[in-house]
Amino acid sequence: MLFSKGVLKMSNDLLKPKNYGAAAFFPMVLFLILYVGTGIYFTAIGAPKPFSYMPRYVAVLAAITVALLCYSREIPIARKVDVYCKGAGASGVMLLGLIVLMAGGFASAADVIGGKTSMVNMGLSLLPRNFIIPGIFLVTAFISTCIGTSMGTQVAMIPVAISIAQGAGLNVGMAGAATIAGAYFGDNLSIISDTTICATKGVGADMKDKFRMNFTIALPASILTVIIYWFLSRGADAAGIQGSLEYSLPKILPYLAVLVTAIAGMDVVLVLLMGIAMTGIIGVLFGGVSFFKWTMAIGAGMEDMFFLAVFAMLVSGLIELIRYYGGITWLVDTLSARIHSRKTCEYFISLICLAISGTTLNNTVAIIITAPIAKALGQKYTIAPKRLASLIDIFSCAILMLVPHDSGFLLVQKYGGVTYLDVVSNAWYPVLLMLFTCITIQFGLLRTPEEKAAAARQNG
Repeated sequence: MLFSKGVLKMSNDLLKPKNYGAAAFFPMVLFLILYVGTGIYFTAIGAPKPFSYMPRYVAVLAAITVALLCYSREIPIARKVDVYCKGAGASGVMLLGLIVLMAGGFASAADVIGGKTSMVNMGLSLLPRNFIIPGIFLVTAFISTCIGTSMGTQVAMIPVAISIAQGAGLNVGMAGAATIAGAYFGDNLSIISDTTICATKGVGADMKDKFRMNFTIALPASILTVIIYWFLSRGADAAGIQGSLEYSLPKILPYLAVLVTAIAGMDVVLVLLMGIAMTGIIGVLFGGVSFFKWTMAIGAGMEDMFFLAVFAMLVSGLIELIRYYGGITWLVDTLSARIHSRKTCEYFISLICLAISGTTLNNTVAIIITAPIAKALGQKYTIAPKRLASLIDIFSCAILMLVPHDSGFLLVQKYGGVTYLDVVSNAWYPVLLMLFTCITIQFGLLRTPEEKAAAARQNG
């Protein structure tokens, strides 16, 4: 009997991995080197689509292979695969996949019935003629918040904004910067944006709570941005708006319904189901869209989001292996030895997400990687999930409004014939957004009662 217990104990000990500490993060570092390093190299030599030469899937697969084969070799591969699958198939990851697929289906269905075009035309028709640049920012922000994509908003709005600015004799770089800022305003806040979904599900925050806190931080930055743009562009006339700006209110309703019900607190799955159903009903009644054209649009939108659902599973499984090898515990303990306050912790979380987003040029990837670390540190320092979600979403988006090779800058330079410096010198919103977020961190603003109580205990 004693012999059997001894054998069982030895067997269990063999299944326990070594605590590799910092070395456990090598697979993640390898992923970043392969993906980012290759992208930077091909960018430097002027290759088209530089980040496509080492696809993110291939880079993360190489990292997963290293994590499975090069650590704790005495443990069977099957056991490590089980650990990987536990992380990749976690309920939160599966929910994230479902939501992003539904969000893609909704966006595509709303577009095919003419909702996106109606949204843009309505915004432009409401643009005051003596309020052009700040109006472009506000209209773009509203559109991106409703449709949930910075890229889609930029593609639709940048050519129009450039045309308006040129027709009115305004600073084209300023118009481009205002459009980029408005597009990322919505990407940061929209409840159907992939960044918002990944941030909230990654740290366990409620969508409506994150939206309210995020909006409270973004509002003063937005108001100041509008004032600055108005002051710098006052006296112009929007003669550049040409052509028909017809729009249909029924086609806009799905966007507005999704936005309002999500902010009101309805479960996001129900929100998106309702939105998808509304696009079908309105499309058949008002949009001239057949039932099967509608279903095909939903399918195409979901397929466009497959990459995100799959990538989230791949990275989540890799992070679970890193946790299994002691990496997350090491990171939290190491940072805890150097981070002596929740304030410093919040700055660190923000900085690491900003750095990853700026180097990968992908805010969603940055959030997926940062969220588990932010969640672990947040639990240690009693930081509310909505605060964590807001921080990583804000900084992952803000940096993309400033880096030269993001899609927005490239589009403005293409259509407007301006330089990067012409655009970034007018990029007021990202700077103000990060400033007000840092003020929120520095002075402990917008804390929950639980956070205040924890801070009082630490100070006491």
